[in-house]
Amino acid sequence: MFSALVVSAGLLSFFFLLVVQLTEPSPLPSSFQLTWTNEYKINGQKLRGFAKTETGEKLYVVYSFASEQEKNFYINTSITGFNYLVQGELVAPTPPAHAYAFSMQDYLVSKGANGIFEVTDWSYVSTEKSIRSFLAKQRLQVKKHIEATFPQSLAAEAQALLIGLQDHVDDELQRAYQKLGITHLFAISGLHVALVSWLFYEGLLRVGVRKEIARVVLLIILPMYGILAGGAPSVWRAVSVVEFVLLMRYVKWQVPIDDALAISFIGFILLEPGVIFQVGFQLSYLATLGIVYSGVLFKLSKGWLMQSFLITVVCQVLVYPLLLHHFYEVSISSFFANIVFVPLFSFIILPSNIVLLIMTYISIPVANCVFHLYEPLRVLLTEAIVYLQTLPYQLWTPGKPAIWLVCLAFVSVLTGLYFLEERYYGKFITVLIIPAMCIHIAPMLFNDTKLTFLNVGQGDCTVIELPFRKAVYVVDAGGLLRFEQEAWKTSRSPYEVGKQVVVPFLKGKGIRTIDIFLVTHADADHVEGAEEVLKEIRMLEIHVTPGSMDKPVMRDLLVEASQQKVPVKEKMQGTAWQMGESSFHYLWPRDTDYEGNDDSIVLYMQQGTFRALLTGDLEEDGERELIKLYGSLLANMTLLKAGHHGSKTSSIESFVELLQPELTIFSAGLNNRYQHPHDMVVERFRKRQLMTRTTAIDGTIEIRIQANRWTMHTEKDLVQY
Repeated sequence: MFSALVVSAGLLSFFFLLVVQLTEPSPLPSSFQLTWTNEYKINGQKLRGFAKTETGEKLYVVYSFASEQEKNFYINTSITGFNYLVQGELVAPTPPAHAYAFSMQDYLVSKGANGIFEVTDWSYVSTEKSIRSFLAKQRLQVKKHIEATFPQSLAAEAQALLIGLQDHVDDELQRAYQKLGITHLFAISGLHVALVSWLFYEGLLRVGVRKEIARVVLLIILPMYGILAGGAPSVWRAVSVVEFVLLMRYVKWQVPIDDALAISFIGFILLEPGVIFQVGFQLSYLATLGIVYSGVLFKLSKGWLMQSFLITVVCQVLVYPLLLHHFYEVSISSFFANIVFVPLFSFIILPSNIVLLIMTYISIPVANCVFHLYEPLRVLLTEAIVYLQTLPYQLWTPGKPAIWLVCLAFVSVLTGLYFLEERYYGKFITVLIIPAMCIHIAPMLFNDTKLTFLNVGQGDCTVIELPFRKAVYVVDAGGLLRFEQEAWKTSRSPYEVGKQVVVPFLKGKGIRTIDIFLVTHADADHVEGAEEVLKEIRMLEIHVTPGSMDKPVMRDLLVEASQQKVPVKEKMQGTAWQMGESSFHYLWPRDTDYEGNDDSIVLYMQQGTFRALLTGDLEEDGERELIKLYGSLLANMTLLKAGHHGSKTSSIESFVELLQPELTIFSAGLNNRYQHPHDMVVERFRKRQLMTRTTAIDGTIEIRIQANRWTMHTEKDLVQY
């Protein structure tokens, strides 16, 4: 019965959200009141988060601080429940850079928000008096107390484990936890809630409180702790299940745990339909469901070590299709890491943080003595975690599977768990491996060559995939031109093109190795993201233009390449190679004296009648030299990646007249400060009736080549030739 209700609730949620997405949000008045929820963050000059209008409409609100003093006020003040009279505009979310990138629109839907509202002016009206706003203030006070009393090396972890605040967790450490598959331990999870509930309940009993009263107190405290802990889906799932079970005991109704879980699920969907699309919500309920229905399997095992291993196996195997769908990779080491780290965090590190927090309120000197003993041990554990994540072959990255493969994987998992329960270990392994192998090889089953011009904003990045993944070449990796600004405006976690655009694309496509990474020249918008890519994707060799390695912007890439022992080679005119039906040639530069844009490596590619020219940031002088050297070779080109993002210093008349490219790609950022591509340059192509596309407008552009035909795929159209 309850399973049917769960399915019905899920379908209703889906159709409700479909209607919401197809419905235009109602226009907002010129000024109206907003009330802040507890979901907001301050980063750099921006305050971002969710607020509700007087009519109950939820919006994602963005406000820019006018001064450092104003920012400090909001850092030190909880604004949950604050009412403001605001003016501004409702803006459309930026489309994702590609199919595997973060989608702001999907995020808003999952949060039940109707749009992004950018505040231009506001004024404080009043403060809403509620338990939520009161607890939000207490959460802020606990955060500030931890910062003031805990050692710096322990403060971020304590905030994450005790109040669910991960703003100050080091990015590198978070990535280490992800690689080991133990990220769930570095946040408040259902296991943490269960442990805290048990400690609190047992503590009340030990001081003489009757069981009935202890349960009532727990019923009151748990929702408050859910708010204080940040209200993640896993937290509310655990809180709601415990609350429901306790309430049913009062009416002497023994509710099975799976029914309680189903009712909790339905309650979530009814309150906020969009939550069904949140990854944390999906993983939390799925993993818990696996544990609930694997009770028989756990009872068959002897010893806590085997039970821990089986719990890990069940959870990891059950959620792996979902992890691949959302993150395109799975941690292999998690099967073993969780056996060690789950008990360690649950029964040592979490209780230690609870005790230490209490001690800092009672006696700072005593707490400092304990910190003196605890901190070195905890730092040693962190160093061990960082070292373990450096070990190779920890991640399986097959890319994002097709939906039918995800469904097949789920069927195989359920079948496999049945075989495991029946102790048919051979069948268990077989039924899991076959779909996993299909998922692994699926991204390599294509017989066309693909050139993808990634939408990296104001920068360049081109990915070349040869048939059946014989080789992958990446030309540049995007990056940002960062300008000096006041320290208080600096973002704590700045936007990184390599990490947030290029890496998700490569992983989403199942690209695990880059055969050649080509840095056309030493400009930040071409090379800054390269180090971030190298940290995540294996590279066999790196090609750079001669004389560019001593430029400051190259330093991070070269240091990382040295650590990973990836050869870095200077390349110039004359380098050529053949791979299958495709040939590649470096046409430029001719000397080793690096002088900037006009020393960009120019890549010429040919496959059958298809010919492409990628020119980096080549400008007028370089183009004139190419005309002199390769006039006949470059005539009537199929595809041109225009030099210098379409700057007026590139794509000169004689160059365009010679190439007459069937398609020209301008790689540029939307509304960029340089006005690339320049109108004058675009007009040179238009007056010759030559087709152009711009990543700023068309998004990521993919060219597929097969025999003497090629097709262009963008978010807006499909053109065949």
